[in-house]
Amino acid sequence: MTILYKNINKIIEFILVLIFALLVLDVLWQVFGRYVLGQSFSFTEEFARFALIWLSVLGAAYLNGKREHLSMDFLLRKLEPNQLNRRMKIIEMLMFVFAFFVMVIGGGNLVYTTLYLGQVSPAMHISLGYVYAIVPISGLLIMFFSLYNITNYYSNS
Repeated sequence: MTILYKNINKIIEFILVLIFALLVLDVLWQVFGRYVLGQSFSFTEEFARFALIWLSVLGAAYLNGKREHLSMDFLLRKLEPNQLNRRMKIIEMLMFVFAFFVMVIGGGNLVYTTLYLGQVSPAMHISLGYVYAIVPISGLLIMFFSLYNITNYYSNS
């Protein structure tokens, strides 16, 4: 499972770097178009918005997997090691449940609804379901990372 964890992290890292690079190029193109060509391209603003959505949601899943997400752990640091281990298992289980119900089921319903209704973006004319697809994908990744972390806590206890 550790090899799968490392490979998934490498793939996510590559995708995040790619999205960020495309976002930078997109914004530079928008600035170039406005100030040098005197013309504003409507697709660049929309692409930047969609790229930022993917970057933030996929980045949150990545940081969750690395256990580097934002948390207030000053109370956890005061616990005994076995109490800390038990609390971390509970936290991982809650994150698994949240990711399943909110991100996978809720995000999946959002994707299905937008694809079913045929909602498309105004400038790029792509289905918004593809933009929102990152929510259930990231939910599945968070669920995998939670299971991975729980198995690590059980093997360490």
